[in-house]
Amino acid sequence: MKSQSVSIDVGGNAMPCYLACPDEDGRWPAVIVLQEIFGVNTEVKRISDLLASTGYVALAINYYHRANPDLNEPYTPEGLQNGFAAAAKVTRASLRADVSAAIDYLNAQDCVHTGRIATWGFCFGGSVAFVTATLPGLAAAICFYGGMIAAPFPSGEPEALADVNDIRCPILLAFGGKDQYITPDMVGRISAALTAAHKEFQLQVYPDQDHAFFRDSSAVIGSSQDVADAWKLVQAFLREQSV
Repeated sequence: MKSQSVSIDVGGNAMPCYLACPDEDGRWPAVIVLQEIFGVNTEVKRISDLLASTGYVALAINYYHRANPDLNEPYTPEGLQNGFAAAAKVTRASLRADVSAAIDYLNAQDCVHTGRIATWGFCFGGSVAFVTATLPGLAAAICFYGGMIAAPFPSGEPEALADVNDIRCPILLAFGGKDQYITPDMVGRISAALTAAHKEFQLQVYPDQDHAFFRDSSAVIGSSQDVADAWKLVQAFLREQSV
């Protein structure tokens, strides 16, 4: 696995990104990794490296680049508060612009199979994956515990479900049954809305897991059956969608 920092132009703004690729030469499918609310941190890079180690080009984009390009908050109440403040400056339009630019960048790389691109988002990024599944050029979207899928965005914009009719690709969603941020009623609304809109989706709830259960999963993937199952589910879903 090899990695580097890259910059992608988005309407004249430089969006910093972390790019991880398999060691072997060739063309690979790609996954755009969408950060938690805390910024592009060690955890986001770990997920990218995990993907690269299994045959994907992974691109972690920094969608805070316009106002908070260096945000990297700890997993503390203060860090969460600062993350929400940064997320409040992000809009649906800016998120779509950033992911669209990432899709174009990946399709232009010699190491990427053109058109075989998915997103995988966590927490706030899980909601971003849902919103940007409305874009052309994505083969699949994965939403892990996206808290704003069925709740308003920090910007004050409507919940991601407002865009359900415009979704263009299959979606995989995963939630923890003990998540205090995302209630069973919210998960039920998500499932019902996707079903009513006749969208292709898979939804998995892990009853014994809390929010952010996949965080630092490399350390527990061999000892947690749920985390191991979630990782297998992601890989199988990507294969099913030819990513």
